[in-house]
Amino acid sequence: MTLPSGIHSKTVTTPRLTHHYLDKGPADGVPVVLVHGNLSSARFFDRLMDRAPEGHRVIAPDMRGFGDSDKVAIDATRGLRDWSDDLAALLVEIGVTAPAHLVGWSTGGGAVMNLATDHPEKVASVTLIDPVAPFGFGGTKDAAGTPTTDDYAGTGGGAVNPEVVQRLSEKDLSEDSDMSPRNVMRAFYWAPGTEIAPEWEDVLTAEMVKVLIGDGGYPGNFEASENWPGMAPGDLGILNAVSGRYCRWDDAVGIADKPPVLWTHGTADLIVGNGSMFDMAMLGQLGAVPGWPGADECPPQPMVDQIDAVLDAYAEAGGRVVKEMFEGSGHGPHIDAEDRWSEVFWGFVGSV
Repeated sequence: MTLPSGIHSKTVTTPRLTHHYLDKGPADGVPVVLVHGNLSSARFFDRLMDRAPEGHRVIAPDMRGFGDSDKVAIDATRGLRDWSDDLAALLVEIGVTAPAHLVGWSTGGGAVMNLATDHPEKVASVTLIDPVAPFGFGGTKDAAGTPTTDDYAGTGGGAVNPEVVQRLSEKDLSEDSDMSPRNVMRAFYWAPGTEIAPEWEDVLTAEMVKVLIGDGGYPGNFEASENWPGMAPGDLGILNAVSGRYCRWDDAVGIADKPPVLWTHGTADLIVGNGSMFDMAMLGQLGAVPGWPGADECPPQPMVDQIDAVLDAYAEAGGRVVKEMFEGSGHGPHIDAEDRWSEVFWGFVGSV
């Protein structure tokens, strides 16, 4: 499927990597930057870009290891700062000098919060779409982000179904298994019953399988652990980068000149929630992973409570925070509640 009218596919080389991105609007327009999540790409923002009001320049990059950008390894020990540093370099290279409105979906949410923390002068506002929690994905047990074990066992590159990895590596576009990329997307990226045009679904599935597979990409490496379930995160790859061992954005509370933040959350999200179906502790509680040590030692991560608590602290420290819950939406309310989400988002951008 071709790009919607007015959206252009571009590639530039920064000091960090060759970066592919989509671009719409005048070069001197108000910059809006859309950052995708894990196992996705800029094409997941097609419809949002298509609805952009006049006077805005909307930029959606493929992040390293995904889409048509360089398949460069991620240093997971930096959390998501490889992504945020890549983004900062891209904005310089393509001539964005005005503070940008940043949008981060899922993994991208952590990256844009890191960018806002490290370079607040580059940021007009931050919008979070079901972001990775401020204490990473998995391995913590309360709203304060207390680790369940000292090595964050059960998170990172070993915490993924091997069939998913295999099918991604084979660039499987079928629908013959629950673990095929297409069916994973259908089941978890948005609410059941969401109508996605078949030709767009084909594009999005094809974008998923462009991911760099292996230790430096998806899922990343891992280490043996004495703690349940027997593995801990390694130092490379995207799933280690979002592990609670390395991924943090609660330091945004300390930004001196805080950009306004909009948090949008789908209440039926199965990926980011208080009981994520991708959290090893939740799977252990359900009996899907044997040997779970119990809720006292290893409860499911309260991801939504953690996001809420950190954003409350951000507001108490002087930041403006707007919270919008999308009842019945899944992990992508900008897709399964497109009309309302767009109204909320563009209204927020206009209020800054």
